Amino acid sequence: MNSTHVPSPQPDVPLIERFEPLAGAYDVLFCDVWGVVHNGIIAYADACAALERFRARGGAVILLTNAPRPGAAVVRILDRLAVPRAAYDAIVSSGDVTREIVEQRLAQRVFHLGPQRDRPIFAGLDVHFAPVEEADYVVCSGLFDDSKETPESYRDMFALMRARKMSMVCANPDIFVERGETLLYCAGALAEAYAAQGGEVLYCGKPHAPIYEAALVKAAYLRGTAPSPHRVLAVGDSVHTDLAGAAAFGLDCIFVTSGLHAHQYGSRATPDVRALNAAFKAAGVAPKAIMRELVW
Repeated sequence: MNSTHVPSPQPDVPLIERFEPLAGAYDVLFCDVWGVVHNGIIAYADACAALERFRARGGAVILLTNAPRPGAAVVRILDRLAVPRAAYDAIVSSGDVTREIVEQRLAQRVFHLGPQRDRPIFAGLDVHFAPVEEADYVVCSGLFDDSKETPESYRDMFALMRARKMSMVCANPDIFVERGETLLYCAGALAEAYAAQGGEVLYCGKPHAPIYEAALVKAAYLRGTAPSPHRVLAVGDSVHTDLAGAAAFGLDCIFVTSGLHAHQYGSRATPDVRALNAAFKAAGVAPKAIMRELVW
């Protein structure tokens, strides 16, 4: 007699108020930065304190960010926002991964699509810059002016790039970033638009594997031994980068609602847990828990 296996439905993810009851199950945190630790304007004091408490109990905190800058440049930004250095052990950025790719292609000419503030991504490298009409490939770190432009602003440029069969290295796969109360387009939105026009895109940050591989190498260096994946917890505020990346890499994750999706699923104070669970199921991801913000 034939029988059909029916998979069990994904259980709802609970909303919890404090991180401390879960902390003992993990040795390493891969913590997102923008949306969890700060909002681009101010640091979140409770989140910083929670990371400090985790470290004080012997855990290692690696800030895992899609910032299109080297980790050293991210440290300077965190200092300006008053994020205490005691809150983290190390930083791994999509900018770091991007630099590794650029180093492998120094013989080629590059067009930098992004604001001048992202140029530290190339610092110290013998890079040959060229206009889009002459370059061999593109490094995209964002929009030239994210306060005014949208991906549609680049349609003609992307048509030229596609005609010249130029590949794009996306230094920040995020689609949006929160700056205060405003959502702005990121490099990931441009990468999606270019891919939709048939362009080739190489992504350097979450949710793609290279940044997690680099973070595990860093964790092994910090702890003197490679951590078991089931003892690593990711913390993030994006379904499509933080949650999807952690799930694909076999890591547990906590979802923080006060960041990117704060107004999409309820509000910062009263997240809509039912809507969040529907979003998780639609995306095929299941975090360990939901938190309004990271609080010890």
